[in-house]
Amino acid sequence: MKDDFLVFDHVTKRFGALTAVDDVSLTIKKGEFFSLLGPSGCGKTTLLRMLGGFERPDSGRIYLEGNDITDLPPNQRRVHTVFQNYALFPTMTIWDNIAFSLKLAKRPKGEIEEKVDSILSMIQMSEHAWKHPNQLSGGQKQRVAIARALVDRPQVLLLDEPLAALDLKLRQHMLIELDAIHDQVGITFMYVTHDQGEAMSLSDRIAVINYGKVEQLDVPAKIYEAPASRFVASFIGDTNFFSGTIDSIDGDYCTIQCEGFPAIKAYNDKNLAVGQRVDLSVRPEKIRVTLNPPLPEKGAGINVFASTVQDIVYQGVYTKYWIKSGSFRISAFKPHSRFLLDQEAITWNDNVFLWWHPDDGYMVEVK
Repeated sequence: MKDDFLVFDHVTKRFGALTAVDDVSLTIKKGEFFSLLGPSGCGKTTLLRMLGGFERPDSGRIYLEGNDITDLPPNQRRVHTVFQNYALFPTMTIWDNIAFSLKLAKRPKGEIEEKVDSILSMIQMSEHAWKHPNQLSGGQKQRVAIARALVDRPQVLLLDEPLAALDLKLRQHMLIELDAIHDQVGITFMYVTHDQGEAMSLSDRIAVINYGKVEQLDVPAKIYEAPASRFVASFIGDTNFFSGTIDSIDGDYCTIQCEGFPAIKAYNDKNLAVGQRVDLSVRPEKIRVTLNPPLPEKGAGINVFASTVQDIVYQGVYTKYWIKSGSFRISAFKPHSRFLLDQEAITWNDNVFLWWHPDDGYMVEVK
């Protein structure tokens, strides 16, 4: 454990009858961009507050670079927090906001000037140094809040929903800036969010939290493509679930028989036996929607189902379809990789074909 940078060791925190964090163990690497992702009230902010020293766990320990910091007060931890509401001092200039913690620590004047000017340059805010917070945009305020937290090089930077107050375009821009800042400073970032897109875009690894427990801890691609549970599959992006029983096995593949739907071929990565029940997740972007069935050479071994279009939502880069197939309502995305107006349009009540490769479904829960 002493070789690990940041460790939550069987940490539990209760508030009355509510168990906010339930026996969580996590190991975070030095310099990692690590995200805690989950719905509101799942315990992710409580984990952050325990690391910052604002809450104490009821059981378990927290270690930073081999040192037990569980009982240390916040001011004795080199752990700084960036909040959603920025928490800037309104009567101070941007320069003085960033310099505040250095002045409080009675650092030499020359060191303060060097560090503040350097970090203002890094966040491209040098020309705004003598403005006040009310003269800045939301994105600029957020950059200042991050700079203030980073100026004296903490061991860990905690970010609690830092982009939630920004509009969509600004949030997307700040994601790129935040990633660049992390690359420049090399400090461990621990990021709390309920936004799957933010976590997937920024993180080296993600811990998906649900009811105070870690449902899955992995790199973003594995969280998305190989979810460990039905909750993870449904929380990270959109998906379709097919619940059924293994009807037959043919080498590495099996057939799943679902009530109210034709048999589905799937890769049997869980090595299930005939008669076992399973939930299969198929992401909408894996499903093709066409007016004609796939060509014979493409259709060999894949799942093909005759269906009817119920609803359509055009979203620019893709169109989302809801399609009736058997007793199921299935969502599918059709990307607009070619000029859309030159193609034969699929519209409401059209008879279409849904098809996907057996490798593109993923078994999420075995029963």
